[in-house]
Amino acid sequence: MNVKNIKKTFFIILLTFYGTTILAQSKHILWYKQPAEFFEESLVLGNGKMGATVFGGVNSDKIYLNDITLWSGEPVDANMNTFAYQNLKAIREALNKEDYKLAEELNKKIQGKNSESYAPLGTLEITNSNTGKVSNYYRELDISNAVSKVIYEIDDVKYTREYFVSAPDQIMIIKLTSSKKGALNFEINPSSLLTSTFEVKNNVLAMNGVAPIHENPGYFKSGYLPAFPTETQKAEMEKEALKEKSIIKGTRYTSLLKIKNTDGTVTSSNKTIGVKNATEAVIYVSIATSFKGFKENPSVDGVADAIAKKNLNKAFSKSFDEIKKAHLVDYQKFFNRVDLNLGKTTAPDLPTDERLLRYADGKEDKNLEILYFNYGRYLLISSSRTLGVPANLQGLWNPYLNPPWSSNYTMNINLEENYWLAENTNLSEMHESLLSFIKNLSVTGKTTARTFYGVNEGWAAAHNSDIWAMTNPVGQFGKEDPMWACWPMAGAWLSTHIWEHYVFTQDKTYLKNEGYPLMKGAAQFCLNWLVVDSKGNLITAPSTSPENQYKLANGFVGATMYGGTADLAMIRECLEKTAQAAKVLNIDADFRAEIEKDLAKLHPYQIGKKGNLQEWYFDWEDNDPKHRHQSHLFGLFPGNHITPEKTPDLAEASRKTLEIKGDETTGWSKGWRINLWARLWDGNRAYKMFRELLRYVDPDGKKTEKPRRGGGTYPNLFDAHPPFQIDGNFGGAAAVAEMLVQSDENEIRLFPALPDAWSEGSVKGICARGGFEIEMNWNNKKPEKVIVSSKNGGKTILIFGEKKQEILLKKGESIEIKF
Repeated sequence: MNVKNIKKTFFIILLTFYGTTILAQSKHILWYKQPAEFFEESLVLGNGKMGATVFGGVNSDKIYLNDITLWSGEPVDANMNTFAYQNLKAIREALNKEDYKLAEELNKKIQGKNSESYAPLGTLEITNSNTGKVSNYYRELDISNAVSKVIYEIDDVKYTREYFVSAPDQIMIIKLTSSKKGALNFEINPSSLLTSTFEVKNNVLAMNGVAPIHENPGYFKSGYLPAFPTETQKAEMEKEALKEKSIIKGTRYTSLLKIKNTDGTVTSSNKTIGVKNATEAVIYVSIATSFKGFKENPSVDGVADAIAKKNLNKAFSKSFDEIKKAHLVDYQKFFNRVDLNLGKTTAPDLPTDERLLRYADGKEDKNLEILYFNYGRYLLISSSRTLGVPANLQGLWNPYLNPPWSSNYTMNINLEENYWLAENTNLSEMHESLLSFIKNLSVTGKTTARTFYGVNEGWAAAHNSDIWAMTNPVGQFGKEDPMWACWPMAGAWLSTHIWEHYVFTQDKTYLKNEGYPLMKGAAQFCLNWLVVDSKGNLITAPSTSPENQYKLANGFVGATMYGGTADLAMIRECLEKTAQAAKVLNIDADFRAEIEKDLAKLHPYQIGKKGNLQEWYFDWEDNDPKHRHQSHLFGLFPGNHITPEKTPDLAEASRKTLEIKGDETTGWSKGWRINLWARLWDGNRAYKMFRELLRYVDPDGKKTEKPRRGGGTYPNLFDAHPPFQIDGNFGGAAAVAEMLVQSDENEIRLFPALPDAWSEGSVKGICARGGFEIEMNWNNKKPEKVIVSSKNGGKTILIFGEKKQEILLKKGESIEIKF
């Protein structure tokens, strides 16, 4: 490509770098001038099951491997605390007497085991024997094609590595080339933090191991360790392996690696494999586990090995170009559905980490904002394509044996936030991992409802879960704090995702056969869990507001109470959507009537003396007024029964609550608050928080004179809680779509929260409820052209400001509207 002939548009400059075209201020490329030193600087790849974390080192390139089905544990015994529900009577009596201290202590009796942990599979280290001064180093991840590259020079020889993880072929590919014939010399050394064996046989490097059978924070005593162990850690692991030789229970894994070389020689030892004097080599990596389902025993030898061998042999028979072509077709059919442009930018061309630092200083970089949005979609495509196994707290990419919060499914916000962008950013297929997981939860959740809560209809789920669909309240049988351990509302919250999937797709077959029975079960639990208060209203008792605490006038700080606003908001949303689903399907008229009767008797929202929406039944003080959770605002977002138009007083009280809390919080909480401000139709405040979500945060473990910590974004664009949690990435990306388009079952509102900074732009592919898709461009914050397409046929009302237009379309029809 001749750079002189390239048209310069919006001050965008195209640079040619070793044949790779780099777009200045790119909307789809993360790039760096140095290898990653820390996990939070690495670049991640995935096909929804297999994950790879690439550091891109020159002499030593570390690649962490993950399989989303590799967890500790085995199928859960849901009947672990058979008579826990018998404690409810004493808790309610204590609450009736306003003895909150006693109720708090008694609430611990309604606890079970903690969740299992998501495990790291292992690490590949590619060691290069080519030494010399390195120049012109370049590292990138192109999220438009889900391919990572590393390019550098040593002694005038250009070395290139290309990495991707294919969904069609269930294989990771690493292609290494040199510009000089015979200059490639490398060795691959495997390791794992799990009990593992390594061998090379018939030029295939095999790594086999087993995950721990029990959740055990002390499995290694030094906390969570990096997936590439030191020599000391290796020695400790070998001792553990000898000690645990008799252990046969736990999920097995197999990783197989084979090299296809065009020239040179494939070399090997007992535990390593490599290439000498080659010009090009392609590494094929296949991984599998023995996980067969949440109810199935994973302690079966041979299952993982057979799957890994099948995938490796099938892929190895294909060329690099064949596999890459299939990978691109598969990935881009999802990624290319949405295209966002936010107008002119004057930001200079910089590496991504430097762009973040510049942006944190208040500078403009619209394409960085688009890149962050695109990256959220990329991460969901890459981490959520396995039925029954949704993206976890770290998505797919966990390097730690004892990861933060077990890298589990935290269902009092985090798991749900992972999927806020699934429908509105046109990735409905990725939602299916969560929806099928909800079905698993409903199975164990029936036992949880009966044994922990004394409810014999429906199903319940609590704060944490894992691959085994655990639904019990956690807390290690009374050892941990009720403020997070004792909470049974996950079923109610998750049921709303089922309705969202239906209302965006209009898939009535799914709703009838899969979705509605799950929604009904969640609603049945809610109806039976409600009790009558002294005013004749329906409330929950006991109740907690996720991870928050109140402070009484007598100084007592606690979490256990009755009639928590968050509980009632989630129950309201669950019941309303379940009744709507029954109406759509024209079934269960008596059950609908029961729902509507109880909805009318729910304890209403209360506005406190500060003008805030009360979180507690009484107008109590928060122990932490700026607490990261804002669960009592559920009705505003992700629910939709609080709106500025329909419930202005409650919307204003929600605004006051957010003002009291302030904007400084964890990364995932910032993602939630951006969406809340968008639902309040305050685009500039939402944008202010969006910029703060993109605030640069130093990698964990990096020591600097002036460390940058707190909630924000790491150099590789991962969300910083800190530590890394992927939910903030997904929440932030969802919020961008929410600022541009909001919808319900009857209307589509354009630019409800468009900030001044985005006064011009265009977008295509954003989805709206009712089965509609939107393409539009705007200038001076006003739409110029809008195209509305219908996937299944239907009607809606299109709204911009005071303008309203009714639209009726047949399946596959589109209409263009000019403003």
